Amino acid sequence: MGTRPAELRALLDSVARQDGAAVRTVVVGNGAPVPELPEGVESVELPENLGIPGGRNVGIEAFGPGGRDVDILLFLDDDGHLPDTGVAEAVREAFAADPRLGIVSFRIADPDTGVTQRRHVPRLRASDPLRSSRVTTFLGGANAVRTEVFAQVGGLPDDFFYAHEETDLAWRALDAGWQIDYRADLVMHHPTTAPSRHTHYHRMVARNRVWLARRNLPLLLIPVYLGVWMLLTLLRRPSWTALKAWFGGFAEGWRTPAGSRRPMRWRTVWRLTRLGRPPVI
Repeated sequence: MGTRPAELRALLDSVARQDGAAVRTVVVGNGAPVPELPEGVESVELPENLGIPGGRNVGIEAFGPGGRDVDILLFLDDDGHLPDTGVAEAVREAFAADPRLGIVSFRIADPDTGVTQRRHVPRLRASDPLRSSRVTTFLGGANAVRTEVFAQVGGLPDDFFYAHEETDLAWRALDAGWQIDYRADLVMHHPTTAPSRHTHYHRMVARNRVWLARRNLPLLLIPVYLGVWMLLTLLRRPSWTALKAWFGGFAEGWRTPAGSRRPMRWRTVWRLTRLGRPPVI
């Protein structure tokens, strides 16, 4: 959004230093002008902020319809950078070794402490962030996706704007038979922050969780999934202001269109369960 020119330059420099073939890079200005970029870096400026999924979908199209001009797409937030030069090559090797691997989620670590927050480990058993594993979702700001996944299941849900768009794509990819890996050895440095610092965070999280369930879950699981998350929200004892915003978003998720409904198959529910995260938690 044009507010981090120094951080963006550090990210682009870290991508340019990657071993192996050069990484073609596109910067999306999401409702903001793009600052001066290094030679060879492409850009797209949008007249308005389309939100995280909308901006990323525009970035995909910059590589041809559905990103078809390339085999793999990296998505990297502008306030992080890649400390190691072997990330791109490791990603290429991972996808070449497993034809059913659809998405790779990187490990996000604080550049000063090296600590990875639990919320940045995309599984329930998050106490050991250094353990790689198969997972059921991924981190939106540091990942790689095989473009064939987008061709088969579609892009990120534009209307979500912020929150849960990764899980929506992950569930559709898993239902189509793709695998998702969390790779602890692929590191992106990113300063430690709390998402709840944003005033709209609680409303968007609640609204999009309802949309996520309505779009993707079998009817029997929708009330279970949303009931579990309501209970977890109450147990976390947010402030009254945050709780009011959360319930407002929850109600909005029911009264507004959720988009196309494609409920996952029951065998996908079982697959998610075997991976350690049944789609009710």
